[in-house]
Amino acid sequence: MLLRVRVTLPDRPGTLGQVARTLGVSGADIVQVVVLERLGGRAVDDFTVVWPGAGRLERLMAGLAAIPGVQVDGVWRAIGAPTATGQDAELLTQVAANPADGLATLVDAVPGLLAADWAVAAVVPVDWASSGGGTATVGYASWRTPTGPALPEVTPLRSRALTAPDGGHHAVAPFGRAGLVLVVTRGATEMFSPAAFHRTEVDRLAQLVRASAVILGDRLDLVGAPATPTPGGRP
Repeated sequence: MLLRVRVTLPDRPGTLGQVARTLGVSGADIVQVVVLERLGGRAVDDFTVVWPGAGRLERLMAGLAAIPGVQVDGVWRAIGAPTATGQDAELLTQVAANPADGLATLVDAVPGLLAADWAVAAVVPVDWASSGGGTATVGYASWRTPTGPALPEVTPLRSRALTAPDGGHHAVAPFGRAGLVLVVTRGATEMFSPAAFHRTEVDRLAQLVRASAVILGDRLDLVGAPATPTPGGRP
């Protein structure tokens, strides 16, 4: 299986090599390393690895924890291919090429880009500000979304990361119209404990959403809108 392993480590020569060796000794085949942050002598790195199905994650976690100064922020199953340059531009090109299905294209693609489980375009009530919030409904859901997904509190409408009581994590970004908010989720399981969405991931999501909103324009106003009655049909 393909796993994402996020670690915070001292930003000094040799530490990254120790982490890589530990992953290899534990049975992981590293296919990509992405540096999310370097600040104050610390770095946050994402490793995408191929992990043998029979391997024990406990061995991996123990090995990483034994490296001085290394903290494991999360280990979770990733879908899709490792992050590559140009993916965001390619996605926006697809949205622009077929705007009728643009929102569905965006929602279905984002989980793979952000190593998440599922995503939904949630619709917030128009009176959310005066009513003190409001329950969001699902306008469109990606193919891995569970039935009746538990959505986080997405108001006020701003881009941010959230953690659920069950240990899962969300990233939310508003479209800026029609009360639409894109919610991306990494769910916690007995086997995996995902990392929270890093601020660079939230920024990436926000940029994709803003660009898609410009491309799709008025089409977004139709998401979650009441169906127009058919003339002569039943009310």
